Amino acid sequence: MRATGSSLPRFDARLKVTGELPYPADVNLPGQLYMKVLWPDRPHARIVHFDPSPALAMPGVVAVLAADDVPVNEYGLNIYDQPVLCGKVGGVVRCLLDQVALVIAETEAQAEAALSRIAIVYEDLPSVFSIAEALAPGAPLVHPERGESNVLWSYRIRRGDIEEGFARADVIVEHTYTSASQEHAYLQPEAGVAHVLPDGRIEVITAGQWVHKDRQQIAHALNLPPEQIVVRYVGVGGAFGGREDMSVQIILALAAWKLGRPVKIVWSRQESIRGHHKRHAMVAHARLGATKDGRLVAAQVDVSTDAGAYAYTSTKVLGNLTLACLGPYEIPNVWVDARTVYTNNLAAGAFRGFGGPQGHWIAEMQMNRLAEALGMDPVELRLRNVWREGSLLATGSVAPPGVSIAPVLEACATAAGWRRTAQGWQRPAPVTTETPLEPAHRAFSLAVGPARKARGIGIACCFKNVGFSLGYVDECWATVELHGQGEIERAVVRHAGAEVGQGAHQVMLQMAAEALGLPIERIELIAADTAQTENSGSTSASRMTFMAGNAILGAARLAKAMWENEEDRPCIATYRYVPRPTTPYDPETGAADPNISYGYCAQAAEVEVDLETGHVQVLRVWSANDVGHAINPQMIEGQIEGGVSQSVGWATLEDFKQDKGRVLTDRLSTYLVPTALDVPPQVHPILLEIPDPQGPWGARGVAEMPFIPTAPAIAAAVHAATGIWFHDLPLTPEKVALRLREAGLG
Repeated sequence: MRATGSSLPRFDARLKVTGELPYPADVNLPGQLYMKVLWPDRPHARIVHFDPSPALAMPGVVAVLAADDVPVNEYGLNIYDQPVLCGKVGGVVRCLLDQVALVIAETEAQAEAALSRIAIVYEDLPSVFSIAEALAPGAPLVHPERGESNVLWSYRIRRGDIEEGFARADVIVEHTYTSASQEHAYLQPEAGVAHVLPDGRIEVITAGQWVHKDRQQIAHALNLPPEQIVVRYVGVGGAFGGREDMSVQIILALAAWKLGRPVKIVWSRQESIRGHHKRHAMVAHARLGATKDGRLVAAQVDVSTDAGAYAYTSTKVLGNLTLACLGPYEIPNVWVDARTVYTNNLAAGAFRGFGGPQGHWIAEMQMNRLAEALGMDPVELRLRNVWREGSLLATGSVAPPGVSIAPVLEACATAAGWRRTAQGWQRPAPVTTETPLEPAHRAFSLAVGPARKARGIGIACCFKNVGFSLGYVDECWATVELHGQGEIERAVVRHAGAEVGQGAHQVMLQMAAEALGLPIERIELIAADTAQTENSGSTSASRMTFMAGNAILGAARLAKAMWENEEDRPCIATYRYVPRPTTPYDPETGAADPNISYGYCAQAAEVEVDLETGHVQVLRVWSANDVGHAINPQMIEGQIEGGVSQSVGWATLEDFKQDKGRVLTDRLSTYLVPTALDVPPQVHPILLEIPDPQGPWGARGVAEMPFIPTAPAIAAAVHAATGIWFHDLPLTPEKVALRLREAGLG
């Protein structure tokens, strides 16, 4: 049996099922203290009085740490625009995610009780809570020190002649689209413990997505050499991009360093929801033109996202969205203006798809609207325009080799009932509520009993970058040790990549086994520990299988060559994989070679709409994904099913609400995520294996792709069922019911 291409059971499955795998909240150290965060009670204010002494006098309190206790009081994944702590006279709170001060006590209850004793007085500052408010002339500035505008970053693409392009169009569709914030809702809220090692280094044991970046940001804030910091991940209870940025890492290291004792923190669910970033809310106005035979000739998009109060990864998310809003289509004339703006809402940042869901919501809805306007099947329209090998992107660069969107779309359409005819692709016959579902599944969480219902099917497709982009120098290190005498008896693989639930460490073991020609049982993996590994980059950007595989393959080849040359044993080889370079957008034209490679996905969705309540139930999803080479097919199917379920939540259910910067949905009883009774009864994963020339054994990343086209496929299906187009996400029952009543259907 080949190690890659086989659905081997996950090595950590039993540990997770039995509860033996430790997560950050499970880790305890002798003599540890407990820490609580003082959060602000207003979204934008200056501190005019700050006195921690009443809290220090409380029983069990060991210390209160505030802004002046942080050597370099700033951090940020890309831009240092956020204070670690705001608590001092003159300190500024910019949103409710800010951390004002820390109380450290002998027990968690003592720390909690002391929080309210900190004497603090705020002076409210003018605020902005929407994209429109932030962009209005004379708007209050969230960061006046950064310039005279709330625009954090902007991009543009200019290709061809946009006016001439639209003049050539026989049909033009023009609409405005919006999408809302989304909470990650991972299983374990943020937690961790930090302590000072015997050699003086500070170790932070927590959960995240990039141990070396965490180390760098901790070291910067504490003004220490990175070598003085050790970051180690234990079990990570889900991430989805929500653990890319700092939460408890810096404050844990600060407290342990200052006090010389282990310090532990565990956030509540409410603290987690207010304390980490969200998916970017978005508003866009788009025009798309085509000739009557369905050839795209022009696209114009103006799009803005809400970055919240701090940058986090907003600039990088915007970079992806800027290209994604055009879809995987050849368009000769393009005009895109994209910007992300500061507001006093919670910060926004990475979330599965990383700008791709918002961008493709625009692009794919425009294609669906255009297909209707042309009287053309939506699959036929797409296949007349999708990228092919050698296609030019809107940025002027050639699509990286291995373009497979056309066969992916064809596979999805065929599975969902589309047929290729002499006149082109044709959608399946209309589905009705009498069409049986096998197996029967009628127990839905929002079902209210028998009602008038309508069904429909819709389709959408997407691309997603694999790896970091726009000029960032991506890298991934791996070390392979070969032990034994006459033969290789065992191998040790060192790789820093985080396991955030998707099976990354299992894939690393399988790839190492394949590269070394060893049974997987003879391989030991040491991962997610800065003291024992070199930088691997983040577990994000659908990059870990692609990058880790190439790094492990390179290290394995070097180690085997040393072994065959009978060099000193154990044979230890370290390899740094650096993929082909990318380039940033030209600030005037957007010209760039933006991404290393791409993954491709197409999805069809069948929905049932309750015409009385407006509830949209997704019944079936067909998800076709080109994975290049399926390292572990069953785990990929799990990624597809999970991605679809999560995106069904974003599209139909999850409605994250803020009112003037205050979170109204701060718990899982008010912020609803899909349960087992909300996910589609049937998800049909379709795996294509068209090798990526740059991937290890041809493998591509797949983690984010199944999320991206779900929402436009659902919206197209709702239109097929009701005749109504929806342009604003999520499609909550209230929103749908109102439109149905306006149309006389409710």
